[in-house]
Amino acid sequence: MDMNAASDLLRLLGDETRLRLLRLLAQESLNVSELTAVLGVAQSGVSRHLGLLKDAGLVKEQRTGTFSWYRLDPTLDDPNGPHAALWTWLTHRFSIGGAATKADDSRLAEVRRVRQEEFRDHGDDGEKKQLVPGRSWAAWSRALGLLMPPLEVADLGCGEGYLTIEAARWAKRVIAVDRSPDVLTRGKELSKRRGVKNITWKRGELQKVPIDDRSMDLVMLSQALHHADEPAAALREAHRILRPGGRVLLLDLREHGEAWVTSTLGDRWLGFDDKSLKALLEAAGFTQTVVRVGTSRAGDPFAVLIAAGTRRGR
Repeated sequence: MDMNAASDLLRLLGDETRLRLLRLLAQESLNVSELTAVLGVAQSGVSRHLGLLKDAGLVKEQRTGTFSWYRLDPTLDDPNGPHAALWTWLTHRFSIGGAATKADDSRLAEVRRVRQEEFRDHGDDGEKKQLVPGRSWAAWSRALGLLMPPLEVADLGCGEGYLTIEAARWAKRVIAVDRSPDVLTRGKELSKRRGVKNITWKRGELQKVPIDDRSMDLVMLSQALHHADEPAAALREAHRILRPGGRVLLLDLREHGEAWVTSTLGDRWLGFDDKSLKALLEAAGFTQTVVRVGTSRAGDPFAVLIAAGTRRGR
């Protein structure tokens, strides 16, 4: 390799996103949508970085159907290849880890989980397994939504609105609240593309929700409470805006020890244990409270709690 080529290659690798891409593709083949979900980078940016890595001979593209899958070029980790020494050094640096790599690994695990839901075997070991193609669990969640009455729903800490839009399929109307104007804009754009018109988007804090007293039938907080400055105040606000007999429904992280999420993902709390979450709900005024584990996988530091409570009917 001449000096100009070496200089170009080192400049190419002097970018954190491209290094993260190489590290991910060293683990398995991924498509652009999956890489976007893991890296938190716009799809156009991911495609641009992949194009540069492909032009440099570091990444291969393979088309199957409507998807393009990306993987490392086999020469990169070939011990006799032209980049053997460079790749050995990069692999060592990747192994050191850090907050960014832990975040990538956590999101990659979620991508793998979604893949398994889209096409996997179901059934106990002693039973004949049933092959279930398609996103059957997502379809079931929508099917169960058809059993819901036309409620007025608040989605607090709505983010980009994926859950908001799912709720809007069966709700009378949904008020979606988030502190970030950027994610609210993306949520509005997504709902417009999907033709959903019964959502009102509002900017606000979980501790001071811009919704009238006793005006909602259901309040949802999905992975939002661990971002709240004051979880107790957020639950009091949920109680305030519910009509008598209204319900609150929460999905949040169970208590964990992954402190890196505070700096990388902006979490304020490292989840909640079952008893403390139930106590928070009851202190906010909710009755008939239920807290249980929603999902948990061996080796995964993140388990999800589901919880519900009712505002007294008076």
